[in-house]
Amino acid sequence: MRTDAWHSRAAAGRFVLSSPVQTFIIVVILVNAVILGLETSPAVTESFGGLLHVLDQICLGIFLIEIALKLYAERLGFFRNAWNVFDFLVIGVALIPGADGFAVLRALRVLRVLRLISVIPSLRRVVDALVRAVPGIVSIAALLVIVFYVGAVMSTMLFGARFPEYFGDMGASLFSLFQIMTLDSWSAIARTVSAEIPWAPAFFVPFVLISALTVLNLFIAVIVDAMQGLDEDRVRNGEAPVHEVTVGGHGEAAVLAELRELRAQVAHLTQSLESGARPARE
Repeated sequence: MRTDAWHSRAAAGRFVLSSPVQTFIIVVILVNAVILGLETSPAVTESFGGLLHVLDQICLGIFLIEIALKLYAERLGFFRNAWNVFDFLVIGVALIPGADGFAVLRALRVLRVLRLISVIPSLRRVVDALVRAVPGIVSIAALLVIVFYVGAVMSTMLFGARFPEYFGDMGASLFSLFQIMTLDSWSAIARTVSAEIPWAPAFFVPFVLISALTVLNLFIAVIVDAMQGLDEDRVRNGEAPVHEVTVGGHGEAAVLAELRELRAQVAHLTQSLESGARPARE
């Protein structure tokens, strides 16, 4: 009986991780995203609100079936995979009642669209690269905070008296410098200040060069370096650096599931042989 249950769980795991099923899940996620977008239109909701609600519940039911099959196949091992936990939480939010004090949770249904990240390998690698780049990003963010603090103190002292709307206090200066860093109408602020203070460009130009053109580009460099590091690790482990591994028409996840199944079968046979050998010795 236990062997039959194990085979049924292995079959469920192969089924839910198969390429056709995963492609179908991607299509359902995209359809659900369109439905959630249409629900934001009052005119569409008034005309087709009931139909959209039914379709949304059908999509949710499909996601629940997928999660249930994975839980049945992997049992507690399901929660050892961070992407499985992510999917479980995203779907679990949709099950919380969206009425009265929990009405805000209805808006969180759109988080289901984020499941595309967990089912598309290329998107997963991007997120893995972002996670790997976190230490470098934190260091660059600390550098940016220092640059902002120094710039805010200087600009408040230099320009606060004449331009209180931009640099009247630390809060106003930080906001103005953030706008300058994003290059959002920064020249308007710089020209307004420079009209009364001719040497003001000596402050604004270096700040733009340091914050917008140097520090922000360091973020991109760190992320690119992390992605290259992931590709190097995949190559070092004998895996494909860009495309998902395929063996015999199956995706990487399906191949790993089959390997786990084979390992479990070998362990089961070994246990059977050992149990059969004991009575013979006796």
